Amino acid sequence: MKEILPGCYMISLNFVNAYLIEEDSKFILIDTGYPNSALKIINELETIGKKPTDIEKILVTHCHTDHSGSLAELKRITKAPAYMHALDAEMVRAGKTLRPYQPGPGVINHVLTRIISGNTPNSIEACEIDYELIDGEVLPFGDGIEAIHIPGHCAGQLAFLWNKHNGVIFVADAAKNILGLDWSFIYEDIDEGKRSLAKILNLKFETALFGHGKPIFKNAAQRFKKKWEVF
Repeated sequence: MKEILPGCYMISLNFVNAYLIEEDSKFILIDTGYPNSALKIINELETIGKKPTDIEKILVTHCHTDHSGSLAELKRITKAPAYMHALDAEMVRAGKTLRPYQPGPGVINHVLTRIISGNTPNSIEACEIDYELIDGEVLPFGDGIEAIHIPGHCAGQLAFLWNKHNGVIFVADAAKNILGLDWSFIYEDIDEGKRSLAKILNLKFETALFGHGKPIFKNAAQRFKKKWEVF
């Protein structure tokens, strides 16, 4: 686990990232990784002298297996409530993660989609979602984290805008930053994905944190505009 910004930690979980925001010595977890990632997250937390119940809230960006896969186990361990958009909360309650999808633009995304699709489970342990979030909702914790509905990659996907450090956006899989800022691997609806990127372009943030890939710490909003200003 690495502290990437004051009060913000990134945990690498087999090609996907989870994040912890520290607030008053407690934590808000964003995403849970694949199934069987819970102990990894807890062990990483213990390296900084914290215990599982120090995670008090769990925000899940969307239902895909690599983001919601360990939610049920983490809820049992931490007793923390879970927050999601209603569309994907319905999926997780049923233990489902697979929505229709197509590769994102570009040859690399087509190749990676073929690889990923054959190696990713399409179900998880079902669990309850305690709070359903709506677009633009400002949460009463985390200095007023804002939930932003960004469908396209997944119908119920949310980004979270944290009003610290001149704005930090957790963009989930609206984009990736593995070999540079780029489209996501897959989209349920590419036109919706474009509209979601256009929505992100109107936000103010200095840092972008991704489900897949490295953070962008400086001028992230400008980087997004340069990449996708055609929208």
